[in-house]
Amino acid sequence: MERDRKFSVVLDTNVLVSAFVFGGNPHKVLELVLRKHIRGVTSSFIISELTEVLLRKFLFEESKALLLEKKIRKYFLLVQPTKRIKVLKDDADNRILEAALQGRCQFIVTGDKELLSLKKYKGIVKVTPAQFLQEIYPFDARA
Repeated sequence: MERDRKFSVVLDTNVLVSAFVFGGNPHKVLELVLRKHIRGVTSSFIISELTEVLLRKFLFEESKALLLEKKIRKYFLLVQPTKRIKVLKDDADNRILEAALQGRCQFIVTGDKELLSLKKYKGIVKVTPAQFLQEIYPFDARA
C-alpha cells in the first residue's frame, strides 16, 4: 500500500450514525477522515439523512445535530451527484453509490447488508468499518 496515496471514501449514513452514537470501529474510520489520513466524501443526501436519524431516532438536540452536520461539511468533500442510478432496491443505497461515483471513491464503508452484498460496483469496493481498519487501512499504515 502506498502511504502517500489518500483513499477517497464514502461513509454510509449508518456508519456516521454509529460513529457519533456508539463509537467503536465506525468512529475510528471517521477519525481517519478528521485527521486527513483518508479523504471523506459525502453528499447533501447523506448529511440530511444523518441529521434526520440523529434527531428522530436518537433524540439528539437540534443544536448538537447541526454542530455535527457542520463538522461533516468542514472535513468531507461535498459532492452533488449528477447521474442517478438504480442498482439496488433501497433507493437510499443508490444515493450512497452516486456520491461514491461522483467523488471518485475507492471505497464505501457501510454496515448495510444490501450494499455489502454488491461487493464491488464500477471499481468501488464496499467494506464494513472493521474490514476497512483491518484490511485496507491497518493501524501500521497510519504512522
